[in-house]
Amino acid sequence: MKKVVILGAKESGLGAAILARKEGYSVFVSDFGLIPDKYKALLIERKFEFEEEGHSIEKVLSADLVIKSPGIPEKAPVMKKVREAGIQVVSEIEFASWFTDSKIIAITGSNGKTTTTLLTHHVLSKGGLDVGCAGNVGDSFAWMVAEDPHDFYVLEVSSFQLDDIQKFKPHVAVLTNITPDHLDRYEYQLERYVDSKFRITENQGPNDHFLYCMDDEITQQHLSGKGIKSHLLGFSYDKKPGSVAWVENNAIQLEMNLDQSAFSIDAMTLQGRHNMYNSMAAAVVGRLMDVRKDQIRDAFSDFRNAEHRLEKVAMVRGVEFINDSKATNVNSTWYALESINKPVVWIAGGVDKGNDYSILQPLVEKKVKCIVALGSDVLKIHQAFSRKVSMIVNTMSMEEAVKMSYHLADKGDCVLLSPACASFDLFEDYQDRGRQFKQNVQNL
Repeated sequence: MKKVVILGAKESGLGAAILARKEGYSVFVSDFGLIPDKYKALLIERKFEFEEEGHSIEKVLSADLVIKSPGIPEKAPVMKKVREAGIQVVSEIEFASWFTDSKIIAITGSNGKTTTTLLTHHVLSKGGLDVGCAGNVGDSFAWMVAEDPHDFYVLEVSSFQLDDIQKFKPHVAVLTNITPDHLDRYEYQLERYVDSKFRITENQGPNDHFLYCMDDEITQQHLSGKGIKSHLLGFSYDKKPGSVAWVENNAIQLEMNLDQSAFSIDAMTLQGRHNMYNSMAAAVVGRLMDVRKDQIRDAFSDFRNAEHRLEKVAMVRGVEFINDSKATNVNSTWYALESINKPVVWIAGGVDKGNDYSILQPLVEKKVKCIVALGSDVLKIHQAFSRKVSMIVNTMSMEEAVKMSYHLADKGDCVLLSPACASFDLFEDYQDRGRQFKQNVQNL
């Protein structure tokens, strides 16, 4: 019996364990930290052998295959030892793909990938397809393959998941955009991060499809050098030579195989320029999968976006509170600020990932009246914005940040949590950060 060691015991790790056991592997789960209660309870209930708060190196190195959580960097001591031992390492999405023949639509990008994934899933569901939504959003792909199989899967995939693929081959791959992000994991080399994103295409053939944004400079710069064998489909805000989707006459226009469609923007629940790109991608996938135009229109009109993504939380005495905790990089925050048309009290900060705040400065100067800096790593926020706003206040808890922002806001203002940073200094993850924000707003 082949032995699998799974490093990391959260959603992807547990899913990989369930699928590995189903496929006849012996399974050992090892987590360097404390395993969250809900996952530990499931490991016990399903009688998996596991450990937490450290790796038993001898046990790990006895593996025939290591399935690595996307959160574990290559520089972690356990990974250095695994690599030295020459053990095969794969990501959970790679492992799961070995055990399904269903069509995979995989979506990656620095920004917009969660919204695009959820919207694409919604479009295909409206089209009557048997489709699951998994990966970096929601459920583990492996868990779904093991216990809730579908004919189609829409997967959000991160660069970290793509770093450990070998044969992973989506029938449709979508790259929303590439902006400098997670550079701390790529030795601050943008080229390495770009290479990681483009790996989504590396196993595709001429019968597969690659959708990309023609307005994204970094994508365009690297497109021709990647040897992509799949069918290229570009979308752009204004019509360009070769665009299959663009915006014109207040509608998204689609032109594929001489078939034309138009989807009115006014009827969409998603608004803002950045969401037009997400919607174009979802519409193109829908048409590739033969979803009817009226079904795509219906999907656009009743879609609800993900929690923690420009989520309207409450109006408290004339002050609007918006939870954009999922904005873990500068570009996501740029989109958030760009979409708000009232004075902003901006809650920002967390674990800096090599952020360059300069692209935010014009928007901050124009829209932000004051900044509530959250966390210990806020020096760069002061350096970037002290001359752009009237006040920057430091806080060390979400309760303090919400109370301070409410105190600083006037009637008609918006308090925006859009941190532009990772969450791991004060919170478990961006979801924990967003939930704490919402809870403290409710407590006002």
